[in-house]
Amino acid sequence: MLDMAEELHRWVEQGRDVAVATVVAVGGSAPRQPGAALAVDADGTAIGSVSGGCVEGAVYDLCVQALQDGETVLERFGYSDEDAFAVGLTCGGVIDVLVVPVRAGDPVRPVVAAALAAAARGDAAALARVVTGPAELVGRALLVRPDGTRTGGFGAHPELDRTVAGEAAAFLDAGRTGTLEIGEQGSRCGAPLTVLIESSVPPPRMIVFGAIDFASALVRVGKFLGHHVTVCDARPVFATRTRFPEADEIVVDWPHRYLERTHVDSRTVLCVLTHDAKFDVPLLRLALRLPVAYVGAMGSRRTHLDRAERLREIGVTDRELARLHSPIGLDLGARTPEETALSIAAEIVAERRGGSGVPLTGAHTPIHRDAAAVAARRIGSVA
Repeated sequence: MLDMAEELHRWVEQGRDVAVATVVAVGGSAPRQPGAALAVDADGTAIGSVSGGCVEGAVYDLCVQALQDGETVLERFGYSDEDAFAVGLTCGGVIDVLVVPVRAGDPVRPVVAAALAAAARGDAAALARVVTGPAELVGRALLVRPDGTRTGGFGAHPELDRTVAGEAAAFLDAGRTGTLEIGEQGSRCGAPLTVLIESSVPPPRMIVFGAIDFASALVRVGKFLGHHVTVCDARPVFATRTRFPEADEIVVDWPHRYLERTHVDSRTVLCVLTHDAKFDVPLLRLALRLPVAYVGAMGSRRTHLDRAERLREIGVTDRELARLHSPIGLDLGARTPEETALSIAAEIVAERRGGSGVPLTGAHTPIHRDAAAVAARRIGSVA
């Protein structure tokens, strides 16, 4: 999505008229989550996706129409048992798509432009748009930044601005994208509203401790998954730009000292590949007490048992040790650095999304988990 935001930002900066179709709600086994978007300019060029291919043609046509008539439209796409070849989702899910024209002179254009500029810079911001409600409000937008400053709004409804800004700030703090229902009384405009809040936050961090050959492969996979990747090692001969050209940052320092001074959050993943007790033990004692998304450590099962005992001796509790993924990665039978990096990445994704790691063939587990339930489970495991 960051690449799309950067391209769309260029379009708007160039003065192009565009229409943006955004997934605002999903049901069942939908292929994309709220916030997924497709944009079309006046020349017919398209970027992005709302469904992975199922309904792109129909949504494209809606965008073209919106550019012509300037009308905002909300359309639902689902599966039709009567005619499986009709426009719809073959996966059996349902998506609601909001199509908003962003043309010169439209009141929403400066707000969208500010949101795209923030996303292109990697700045945190939340864009709130009315999905359902009074016709004069549908498509209107408000941008909220972490410092509380705002761009745009909902016209003659300052109380609604304040209500939505407060909710958007909470969504932004959690890095969430989703819809908000505001009742008739809370909306202050005489009708209930549905508001889509899209949080744009910097890429999640992946910190790889240990500048070994396996780390090089993991850096590449981490970048592919959209992480801002840092490599940290106390040995300057190994922690070099030549060895890790794709890393965003290379740090020469003792791992635990670097972790003490760097910023981490609930989306950060920590991968400890050194399997050397003098580095691992002080690092993991700190890492397992931080509210991060994932902590994994490389090594054999014997190394893991020895490391766990050393950690207990310095006060790490069994509950804290239960957060440690060690040996790191899923059982893929991996041998090469690239295969091992894949197994680590698979475990990180499974932890983030609540996956089981078992083959989907023959399984009865859901393909897509409920994001809110997964987030609640993760928060509980850290508390």
